[in-house]
Amino acid sequence: MLFTVIIPVYNRATVVQRTLDTVLSQTYRPLQLVLVDNCSTDRSLQVLQQFKQCHEADDFLIEIVQEPHHTAGAARNRGFGQARGEWVMFFDSDDEMAANLVETYVDEVSRRSGEVDLVSVRSVLVFPDGTRREAPFFTSDIFAVQLLHSQLATQRYAVRREFFAATDGWNIDLPGWNDWELGARLLLCKPRLSYCDKSPMVFINHNGKDSITGTEFHSRAGQWEHVIDLVQSEVQDAAWPQSERYVRLLHYRRLVLAAHYDREGCPELAGLLRRCAMDGLRDSYGDCWRWKVWIAPVMRILYDRIVAGKRGSARVARRIF
Repeated sequence: MLFTVIIPVYNRATVVQRTLDTVLSQTYRPLQLVLVDNCSTDRSLQVLQQFKQCHEADDFLIEIVQEPHHTAGAARNRGFGQARGEWVMFFDSDDEMAANLVETYVDEVSRRSGEVDLVSVRSVLVFPDGTRREAPFFTSDIFAVQLLHSQLATQRYAVRREFFAATDGWNIDLPGWNDWELGARLLLCKPRLSYCDKSPMVFINHNGKDSITGTEFHSRAGQWEHVIDLVQSEVQDAAWPQSERYVRLLHYRRLVLAAHYDREGCPELAGLLRRCAMDGLRDSYGDCWRWKVWIAPVMRILYDRIVAGKRGSARVARRIF
């Protein structure tokens, strides 16, 4: 079975080689690697071309394409258009994968006799100071988990090519949280899911200053809210039995974003969004005693915890809702 890895690249000449080496080290073959240069102004394209010249083989196909529309979503869609594998994995140009990652995906698909559309794996966040923290990973309640923890981040799953082709692909107009939105949309298409609940096999560089998302939120206030609004519309259009619960979780996501604004010293932004989130939650409960006596006070406590930089609030919120 041919497996395809798609990596968009933008001004990563100094770091992309490390990522390419982890693809080259994969124990599984045959493998197709699609590299998409997305308007780089440094030597990224030359690094990709040199890698292809040195390492392409009959069982390790390398394709290099260019995408003029400068967004990660457009680059990933361009790469998907070149994909020939039965299964596809998107990856980022500054992250690393364990040598047996693709083999693990293929083994899981074989174990399920092909009756699966999407496989999720564990991952580790690697911070600039060298510290590491495993990202949340769950095998149940996956849609709520995606809304709160983004388990289907770009690098953390593989998807059957035909299943992905039946969706609208990446939203090319979203500059941030595009993988969060896509993950939710993929789940709304009801894929047959499987999980590799083993040791982490993806290592995500969490050095925000060089990432698409960045290190703070307030400089792009409004963009994040737009993505949350978009996902809420998608959830409501799907009319799932638990849609009301998921909308509440999205209001909580707004509350979390407001807390980040507050933590970053932007009280006006925080106040507006906090009121919006709390009003949405209150309206969903009908301003009943449960809201007044229990949920509203707990939301205030969780908000203060996030502002203080404490972790674990999302797990509490998932249980509450």
